[in-house]
Amino acid sequence: MSIRRLLVNFLLSILTFAVQISVFNRVLDFGGVTPDLMLVFVTSVAFLRGEKPGLMTGFFAGFLIDIFFGHLGFYALIYMYLGFLVGKLNEVFYSQNIAIPITIISVSDFIYNFVCYVLLLLFRKQFDIGYYMMNTIIPGVVYTALVSIFYYPVILKIHEWILEKEQRSEKKFV
Repeated sequence: MSIRRLLVNFLLSILTFAVQISVFNRVLDFGGVTPDLMLVFVTSVAFLRGEKPGLMTGFFAGFLIDIFFGHLGFYALIYMYLGFLVGKLNEVFYSQNIAIPITIISVSDFIYNFVCYVLLLLFRKQFDIGYYMMNTIIPGVVYTALVSIFYYPVILKIHEWILEKEQRSEKKFV
């Protein structure tokens, strides 16, 4: 991973986190449901770059959430595993067709919310999975998918721009 890509991913994750906690959590939440922009970012980077960048981006994004919202290490591990698993799909699917990344983001969001339910709520003996599924998980997945329709192309364009810069600088050295 080049320094330019590392710096851009760092800045994008900070910006994504800031937009998520300021705009979407305060202004654009519908019935207490907000999209998970950090998950969209991690999943997009993993899908576009592979398992190692997905793992590193997922860990950093999750750690950023842990620092601000407690459970130190919990979200870092979940985002890291999701980044790694989605990164495995990097070579299997084509990234230009927007339906595939949106589907992968939606499935990742469902897995993320279900794991959070199991690890955070189920151990507290809150067994109402139907209520949590209908009022939190499914609306969150739909909202995240709608937002990712607009956010994924931005990440894709930035990824292509960095790739073009890297290829241009490689040609200078050859």
